[in-house]
Amino acid sequence: MRLTAESAFVLHARPWRETSLLVEVLSERHGRLGLVARGVQGPKRQALRAALQPLQWIRFDAVQTGELARLNTAEAMDVAPRLGGEAMLSGFYLNELTLRLAPRQDPAPELYDAYARARQRLGAGEPLAWTLRRYERDLLEALGFGFDWHHDGDGDPIDPAARYRLDPEHGPRRLLSDRGHGDRSSAATGRGLLALADDRLPEGDDLPGLRRAMRGVLAHHLGPRGLKSWEMLSELGRVAAPRDGHTTGE
Repeated sequence: MRLTAESAFVLHARPWRETSLLVEVLSERHGRLGLVARGVQGPKRQALRAALQPLQWIRFDAVQTGELARLNTAEAMDVAPRLGGEAMLSGFYLNELTLRLAPRQDPAPELYDAYARARQRLGAGEPLAWTLRRYERDLLEALGFGFDWHHDGDGDPIDPAARYRLDPEHGPRRLLSDRGHGDRSSAATGRGLLALADDRLPEGDDLPGLRRAMRGVLAHHLGPRGLKSWEMLSELGRVAAPRDGHTTGE
């Protein structure tokens, strides 16, 4: 299959053999794709190497002959967001999560659009924790794992004053007052869930609960192997979002 003028975002690139790269992209029409970029070393290939950096939006031509496609040409469509500190780590998380959960060669235009929005928000300096929670919500929806955020797993409306854990298979489950502390520590407020449902910035106190509840769902779909970005944030001791929502909270 020949891929012509395909629009995509670069998720990951790593050296392969002496002069080539293995590149993972999220494409607009074909979902996640693996590309082999041959002969990218040398001064004449500098523009191509720059176009294949993570978070870069590109247009490319390739030939799909098996699991991996052979890259012919690629050009940058804009200037990738210049991120530093926690914003850079958030971009790494965005790419790693997409790489791990999006299947190859499975068109997902909703996911492509969600990634484009999250990338723009990172570049614009919007609150990091809120940017990532919105992307997690949209990614789950695009991959068929989403919930009705306005109702719990039994079909009852979400109560803003209650607390809920997120069951990966059934959606929000209301916690009763006699439940153990372990359930409550990974729970989200109903107020936070409704804010997420309405795409409305939650109260600062609600963001940590959303992070913990969403992580449980994502961990279920990721399986026993977690994310490197989670490990990095744990090592740095950044495990909770502040009230303003600007920290990743991952």
